[in-house]
Amino acid sequence: MSATIRSFSSLYLATLLMVLAAGLLTTYLGLRLAAIDVSKIWIGGMMSAYYLGLVAGSKIGHKLIARVGHIRAFVATAGIVTASALGHALIDDLNVWLVLRLMVGICMMCQYMVLESWLNEQADSKNRGTVFASYMIVSYLGLVLGQGAMSLNPELTIKPLILVAMCFALCIVPLALTRRIHPHPMRPAPLKIKVFWQKVPQSLTTIALAGMIVGSFYGLAPAFAASQGMNTEQVAAYMAVTVVAGLLAQWPMGKLSDRVRRSRLIRTNTVLLGLLVLAMAILPLSGPLQLVFTFCFGILAFTLYPLATAMANQHIEQDERVALSATILLTFGLGASTGPLIASAFMQFGGSRMLYAFMALVAALLFVRLTQVNYQQKQQDKAQPKDYVMASGDLVSSPLAAALDPRVDLATAQQQLMAEPADAITEPGQGMQHEMQFESEPAADVIGTNSSIADQPDSNHPVADAAEVAATAKTTTVADQVKQDRPSA
Repeated sequence: MSATIRSFSSLYLATLLMVLAAGLLTTYLGLRLAAIDVSKIWIGGMMSAYYLGLVAGSKIGHKLIARVGHIRAFVATAGIVTASALGHALIDDLNVWLVLRLMVGICMMCQYMVLESWLNEQADSKNRGTVFASYMIVSYLGLVLGQGAMSLNPELTIKPLILVAMCFALCIVPLALTRRIHPHPMRPAPLKIKVFWQKVPQSLTTIALAGMIVGSFYGLAPAFAASQGMNTEQVAAYMAVTVVAGLLAQWPMGKLSDRVRRSRLIRTNTVLLGLLVLAMAILPLSGPLQLVFTFCFGILAFTLYPLATAMANQHIEQDERVALSATILLTFGLGASTGPLIASAFMQFGGSRMLYAFMALVAALLFVRLTQVNYQQKQQDKAQPKDYVMASGDLVSSPLAAALDPRVDLATAQQQLMAEPADAITEPGQGMQHEMQFESEPAADVIGTNSSIADQPDSNHPVADAAEVAATAKTTTVADQVKQDRPSA
């Protein structure tokens, strides 16, 4: 395990610096805008612009990486992000900040694509789980360190922005000096949104609404915490505790999802999350109790996305998973970009506590939708015709009757089992034409003559029961064979 981590150390170090800078910048902007008493709509708009940039960057990043390669694309986008971070220190116009946040989202998505595609290509089946588990741990660690760096600069001066720019600039160095093999250019992943919404509606619904909750938290939780009287260090601790809870919950929730049906686990998670955030919106929480509540929030909110992703991949074929990943990222990005806008409107008209009231509403809608889809799928399963039909247990109606009769020799039984229908008609003495007889009168020729089964006096329907005819034919064939084997007098 240690050898695997060391082999990807350059990529992990670049990820750590990049996520640290992104987490620090997000918290800083939220606190800075709240400190100058900016409308909550602007705060939500800033975070929505970032996630909208992530959505747009998924398309732009594919083309850029395919054109210039992974390392050059990473270096170029890291330079743009560095300049955008410093732009917040030079210009105080909120319209410009909105554009800068959009640019940061576009370029960071390209950086994420470089790192994750590089890891995915050069990790094999033996260590892929270890590689990506380490990647997620490094990402969460970067977010926690970003909140810690915020607590070291509580004055909200230009220093945090300088630290953000330094981290974005330094994350270039590990990739520029890496000795790992350069990955192959990426191919754009196809989007099949309508197809996957029909195949895995519960998963994509969960991902979209989980994106709204997570995006609202990252964008507006610093402003909420500041409105509750917390200083900068306390806000940083509030955010860090939530992120740490999300990190610690990943492994046990994954193990639990292997034992409990994921759809049921997601619904249970949603109910608990809804009750929790409703309590956070109503109760006057403060101090350690507030940290306990936000710790539980991190456990429930940050595990919805991986649970839904695992459930979606469970019902998708292997060759569709690349397209599914692209659809999941797009769905999450759209949810995360709309969530902060709606939540900020709630906060603007109802106060800061409406952030968690909005989350409670989203959780309620998610539970109702999941229950509805689950019920519809069960009804469809009941309405579908079953492939299995109970067959008759009468051995007389089976060709095996001849083989099971001890009076028939083995060669004749095999000939009767394997004979084609045409052979049974053309060969004299072997087919249904010569051997189907009744006790009272000769039977009509089933196949060989122009008369039909409907001409028989015992027939009550236009077409007689085929199984009965076949059974009679096979039974008389066995009887004739017994007569032939019996010694003559």
